[in-house]
Amino acid sequence: MLYNLLYPLGTEYIVFNVFRYITFRSVWALVTALLIGILIGPRFIGWLRRIKCGQQIHEDVKAHQCKAGTPTMGGLLIAFSVTISVVLWGDLHNSYLWMTLFVFLGFAGVGFLDDFMKISHKHNKGLSARAKFCGQLAVAGIVMLFLVAEPAYSTRLAFPFFKALDPDLGYLYIPFAMFVMVGASNAVNLTDGLDGLAIGPMIVATLVFAVYIYVTGHVKFAQYLQVQHVPGVGEVTVFCGALAGAGLAFLWFNAYPAQVFMGDVGSLGLGGVLGFLAVLCKQELLLPIVGGLFVMETLSVILQVGYFKWTGGKRIFRMAPLHHHYEMKGVPESKIIIRFWILSIMFGLIALSALKLR
Repeated sequence: MLYNLLYPLGTEYIVFNVFRYITFRSVWALVTALLIGILIGPRFIGWLRRIKCGQQIHEDVKAHQCKAGTPTMGGLLIAFSVTISVVLWGDLHNSYLWMTLFVFLGFAGVGFLDDFMKISHKHNKGLSARAKFCGQLAVAGIVMLFLVAEPAYSTRLAFPFFKALDPDLGYLYIPFAMFVMVGASNAVNLTDGLDGLAIGPMIVATLVFAVYIYVTGHVKFAQYLQVQHVPGVGEVTVFCGALAGAGLAFLWFNAYPAQVFMGDVGSLGLGGVLGFLAVLCKQELLLPIVGGLFVMETLSVILQVGYFKWTGGKRIFRMAPLHHHYEMKGVPESKIIIRFWILSIMFGLIALSALKLR
């Protein structure tokens, strides 16, 4: 909004020319979302307590029973901070920006329904797996129909570290991209099991994709680094800035010991939009590296369930996802969180190296 209102005045007042720079607006989108989240966070958490949005803790996780009743649905705080910041600092004429916001709020909406059903009735387990999956597919399918209709967008699939390998998937690209978004959404949801565990790596991944989004939208950088150029997509860097800022604000209250949990409204929204960012900048196959921690957590669940069924009751891990395995081994929660954050930073740096290793 500020861009659309003030940038046209740059012809008369040179100071307003600064709004033309995506980097400037992205930084201030981060700062704005951070300030909004920190300032309204205490009242928001108090409101969640008053309406009794308490987290239900699984009986198998004994160490977490003391966290029962901690306010959940904190993802609403992230969604609010991001939306306000993006509307303030983004170019509201940019279709890619609106599509990104749609994915974020759409996946968050599916998570909100799941959370609401759980807290409104104590014995309600929320949306069924099928209903949740169908909701995620619907959001992903709608946005992909709009995305592939963009003249500047290509259905080619880029392979990290191989500049000459980019096959055109044609119509098959739509279900593939849907799978990327839904898979990322559920991967982040599985990771959200300890205080600050999911939001820390999510901030790292967002900043990594902010770099890729900016490069993809900048014709000279894209040519120099030999990545697919998508005109106009660079504006989504503003969204990435806002998301990183809102994530930092949420971490302010979610750091161990957490005052609030994000709930499915947060984890599904964050994961879904992370997958869409990868799709936008044509780095879908780089997502497993950027979100390497989320992949580890998801694989631990798949291996545990598969091995349990194959062997008739035996387990690979003491408990899945992976972070619960280390909890069962007696590793302090704070140590698990910090070590997993370090791993996420390492994965992020490896992913950034792919910009030059081609």
